[in-house]
Amino acid sequence: MINKPRNLGGLLANALVITLSLLWLVPLAFTLLVSVRPENEPITNGNIFFDCIDHTTSTVDTANGFNLLGCTFTLQNYQDALQVAPWPTHYANSLIFVFGTLVVQVVTITMAGYAFARMKFAGRDILLFLILLQLMIPTGVLIVQNFVIVRNLGLFDTQVALMLPYWGSAFGTLLMRQAFREVPYELEEAARIDGANWLQIMRNIYIPLSVPTYVAFSLVSISSHWNEFLWPFIVTRSDAVRPLTVALNKLLKTTEVGALYGQLMAGTVLVIAPLVILFILFQRRFIESFASSGIK
Repeated sequence: MINKPRNLGGLLANALVITLSLLWLVPLAFTLLVSVRPENEPITNGNIFFDCIDHTTSTVDTANGFNLLGCTFTLQNYQDALQVAPWPTHYANSLIFVFGTLVVQVVTITMAGYAFARMKFAGRDILLFLILLQLMIPTGVLIVQNFVIVRNLGLFDTQVALMLPYWGSAFGTLLMRQAFREVPYELEEAARIDGANWLQIMRNIYIPLSVPTYVAFSLVSISSHWNEFLWPFIVTRSDAVRPLTVALNKLLKTTEVGALYGQLMAGTVLVIAPLVILFILFQRRFIESFASSGIK
């Protein structure tokens, strides 16, 4: 009898999680269904279940309300979307943008994290506070200043311009600071006694013991920059540099009357598919990394 309230609470919690998960999946399911739906089958036509267009009479039953599933499925939307833009080039640009940014970020947050975790210097706490203030500043506020800097450096419409504002990460610095502070300082002292220099200490002590934190940060960085749109849209002009998210904007102008939503949804699937597959393959590692990194 004592365990029943706890069991009831667990069931209610599970039901709530499942309900929220299904609600979260609704936009994704809608995107997938529309992407394989022929353009000549409007979403608002048909029966609520499976009543379809009568292909023999070319009429549509509109009396029974909403029909999302449709009666036929097609890949024509994907074929048409692939012809709108050079998708392989945009995929390559996104990969360069995401992983080029991540490589530099790993270096900068490692050095900054160690400095704030182990080194003592004047104004350390004030400098850390100023860095953490960036977490409360919306990215859009700095777009004008970043754009002026990029133009003055002559980097407009280049891959470097895409990556430059993200090479430093306040979130990553805080994350690595906390990870390095959890490493016993006695290990570093023992390594110094054995004659190890700073690079050897980092390579053999701090970095191996902080791998889960690096994985957690890498997943956050990859997902956020893969979905970045506003900054790449402003700082690039040519297809040779623009990433996938900006290329998706071309599908809004496929006809004179506006977007063809089947093609637009197909393009959206092409953009988000790598992230979804990545999460499905590494979801256990994803959760374990955040848990072991102490992220609440």
